[in-house]
Amino acid sequence: MKIHVVQHDVWTNRPEENLEWIKAELDSAASREALLTVFPACTLCGAPLFASAGYTDLQKRAQAALQELVALSEHRAFLVGLPLQIQDKGLCNAVVFVQNCAIRAIVTKKYLATDEQRCFVRGEGVQVVQFHDQRIAIGFYEDLKELSRGHVEQPDLVVCCGCNVFDYQKPYRTRYRMTKIVESLNAGLVYANRTGGEGPYLYAGGSLAMNAAGGVLMQLPYFEEACQTVDMQQIEEVEDEKPEAVELVYKALVCGVRDYFRKNGIRRAVLGLSGGVDSAIVATLAVDAIGAENVHGLLMPSQYSSDHSVRDAEELALNLGMSYHIVPIRDMFDTFRRSLAPVFDGRQEDVTEENLQARIRGTLVMAYANKFGAMALNTTNRSEAAMGYGTLYGDSCGGLAVIGDLYKTEVYQVCEYINRERIRIPENTLTKAPSAELRPGQKDSDSLHDYSVLDAVLGLYLDESMSEDEIVEEGFDRDLVRGIIRKVAQNEWKRLQFAPQLKVSPVSFGLDRRWPIS
Repeated sequence: MKIHVVQHDVWTNRPEENLEWIKAELDSAASREALLTVFPACTLCGAPLFASAGYTDLQKRAQAALQELVALSEHRAFLVGLPLQIQDKGLCNAVVFVQNCAIRAIVTKKYLATDEQRCFVRGEGVQVVQFHDQRIAIGFYEDLKELSRGHVEQPDLVVCCGCNVFDYQKPYRTRYRMTKIVESLNAGLVYANRTGGEGPYLYAGGSLAMNAAGGVLMQLPYFEEACQTVDMQQIEEVEDEKPEAVELVYKALVCGVRDYFRKNGIRRAVLGLSGGVDSAIVATLAVDAIGAENVHGLLMPSQYSSDHSVRDAEELALNLGMSYHIVPIRDMFDTFRRSLAPVFDGRQEDVTEENLQARIRGTLVMAYANKFGAMALNTTNRSEAAMGYGTLYGDSCGGLAVIGDLYKTEVYQVCEYINRERIRIPENTLTKAPSAELRPGQKDSDSLHDYSVLDAVLGLYLDESMSEDEIVEEGFDRDLVRGIIRKVAQNEWKRLQFAPQLKVSPVSFGLDRRWPIS
């Protein structure tokens, strides 16, 4: 049986636009030559829908698009996903099996994520349908556990429609699950997964087909639109590509920035270039996503900035081919200090003046964004966000937190991947001690633990949900662990005011890990 697999970047809440590319795909020669065309889940309306799923207008528009597809399906068969009102049940996340101008089956999602439970009612899960001489089990990725539990009859082929939110562990978990399914059922499998970005959520693609022995017959690339027809009877297997996590994270972040700008109708980006690693990686990702001609940097040295910071930032801009301006902030900072002197009544300078510098820089970046119709990119990393190491309305400003889900140690890993073929991020940026340069001789290590230690503890606490005692049992000092956990809790209020962050970790702030403010 020949099956045409499609992974596409879907427009959320725009069924009419999705309908056009679906029709074009179904009209392609490759689709017409196949017995069945498989689209990912949520194809007509996108995901996540959140509150928009409850609007009857969207539901009616999606159903109208579905009816148009049904009318065009003479001598054709395909699977397409959308939110669908099921009589006597409610609104379900559904995949519809269309064949020869009729709806053959409606498969509704059973195991709903937390956010989906606010939109959809629980469905029936995997269905087995007879198609030609094959029993095909059709289901959402999350519902495939029903197959391993023996809750449905033995299929000859499994077809999985996915719309799986990416994290750097997900592709490996997905592959493991798929392999176990085909081995336990002795059946072939086709997996069609969405690609692209929707706000902070990223979708990897990586659609594939496997034979009953677990051999890969077809694999589509990660974070690219692609389609391919696979003959499930073919003997030849293809090379099983398993990219490293750092490559997937890089591609995910580039894809996320590109789609965030494209889908919000924004062309230009601006960010502060400090000469440090965080602004360097964000600038590089932005250039790779939307082009160097659309990315601008502001270098904003103060009296505390080192000479090499400006040189490193200029070298980065030259390497990337992006434009920049140098806007010193010393005079502005001195004006603020003079203006506030009567208010502060001779008090010693402290973190207040450090934050003033950060807020001046944030104001300049936002001013450029306003004047030139650009979006400001936030450069805060996950380690800093966890500890509250940043200035609200200063370096926390921006419309998108590009690396907000990367620990500092992971930032360096992605930078090494970026520099794998040629130096794009300056070596000095990667080797010098991190510093906010808000006071003479300041280093991040003055306020934070060494990042290798800090990130290890944060990983156990945030990603593994370990308690203080459990982390101490891993060999860490109790006072250190207790202090880190306390700071994470104390800064929840600050994180809630940060820009949306691109999700690449299994447990992201705000998206997965939701915590009381007080």
